[in-house]
Amino acid sequence: MLFQAFGSLLPLLLSSVSAQTAYTTGVTGTASAVTAAAAQATVPITVSGNAFFRGSDRYYIRGVDYQPGGSSSTVDPLSSKAACDRDVPYFQQLGINTIRVYQVDNSANHDYCMSLLQKAGIYLVLDVNTAKNSLNRIDAASSYNAPYLQHIFATVDAFKGYPNTMAFFAGNEVVNDDLNVPVATWVKAVVRDMKQYITAQSTRYIPVGYSAADVANSRIPLAEYFNCGANATRTDFYAFNTYEWCGASSYTQSGYSQLVAGFSNYSAPLFFSEYGCNLVQPRAFSEVEAIYSTDMTSVFSGGLVYEYSQEDSAYGLVNVADGSSTVTLLTDYQNLMKEFASTANPTGAGGYVTGRAASSCPANTTTFAGVWAEDVLPVQPAGAAQYIKSGAGKPLGDGLATQNAGAAAVSNVSAAAVSGSSGTNSAAAVSGTARSSATNAAAGASSAASSTASSTASSTATTKSMASLVSSNGYGLVAMSFVLAACGLLI
Repeated sequence: MLFQAFGSLLPLLLSSVSAQTAYTTGVTGTASAVTAAAAQATVPITVSGNAFFRGSDRYYIRGVDYQPGGSSSTVDPLSSKAACDRDVPYFQQLGINTIRVYQVDNSANHDYCMSLLQKAGIYLVLDVNTAKNSLNRIDAASSYNAPYLQHIFATVDAFKGYPNTMAFFAGNEVVNDDLNVPVATWVKAVVRDMKQYITAQSTRYIPVGYSAADVANSRIPLAEYFNCGANATRTDFYAFNTYEWCGASSYTQSGYSQLVAGFSNYSAPLFFSEYGCNLVQPRAFSEVEAIYSTDMTSVFSGGLVYEYSQEDSAYGLVNVADGSSTVTLLTDYQNLMKEFASTANPTGAGGYVTGRAASSCPANTTTFAGVWAEDVLPVQPAGAAQYIKSGAGKPLGDGLATQNAGAAAVSNVSAAAVSGSSGTNSAAAVSGTARSSATNAAAGASSAASSTASSTASSTATTKSMASLVSSNGYGLVAMSFVLAACGLLI
């Protein structure tokens, strides 16, 4: 099967040797450019069945991942007036309605940027973790502690008041191979804790989900695990980082049809939290037509293109010089803009369904023995209950690392007993997330800043890492990376 895939993909590989072509544009990066945008993002996004809604209208995510400075950057892009003035007009011209941000400083002020995004009709999906404040997949018990929960709760506080805060990610690619699947129980504990906190401390419920690496063996059981058991512990939505569609692919050749078939009975919303394979450049983004077609919208609710600015991994739509207000559009930007403009959302509700039962918890297998016991989650650390009851208090920013702030209470108890009625969603929402890729903003992936493999706000995953080696290591690496990715072997 590997060689068959190589034979069919080799022509695409050989056509990908050209580099990105850049051109300049006359669009100005000023705040005034966005005030007359599409409908302002003032109506909160909610969940019904397996879809998102803006009021009574189905909401499809058309967006980009936004992390200027790259996957190793710890800069908060939503605290910079200059950056938002520079970039939001280009978001608007591109035709997007959502951005994902991988790391913020919860002690900074975000009013200006969130207001600018709101006026442009753009919603935010936010990762609550940072490089210093996240689960360590190698030692999840020690990193799951009260100071860590205070940090993510304070991040919720910093963004819960904005109507265009669409959702929070409790983790990103924390599980990235078969060996660390057991850490999913810790991520699910964080989901439980966040849902309790939002219910207790926010005037509206904001959905909580997980962004998954698309690892073949665990793809379906992991998604089922986050969608099984009591509502108090389930993710409200589930997302995949997927790079399956490369070059002139198709709905069937790319594997998209298999994703749809595999999740045809999933009860919560699904979307692509990262997509846009870069092994054939410039990227044509022909997958956009498929993503927003009725072939997929009965199961998926759109996606986020990786990524806005050109960084070392070469997934950018634009070039932004360091410290500059100048934005140079790349061919990828133009191609994506054309695809968005020519691809309408389905009429009506796009085949969404409501009333489905949550997933059954996955059966234990030889590969994942003892992992999937839904009623066994880590106990909340001492102090967490007080935060949930009274609030997180003063945000501390990202100066204090919490990953070794104390050994967690790791005894296991019934999930229902731990979460209790306070973990149940308010009337506003219920939703679900999964696939391979690039950034680690959430609880628990390897951190460039930590040799102990703690999660970073956006650490480049294997697929992107391989792609970034192409320019310095020649076409042999291109071929190997392309074939492995196409066959689902790169994670």
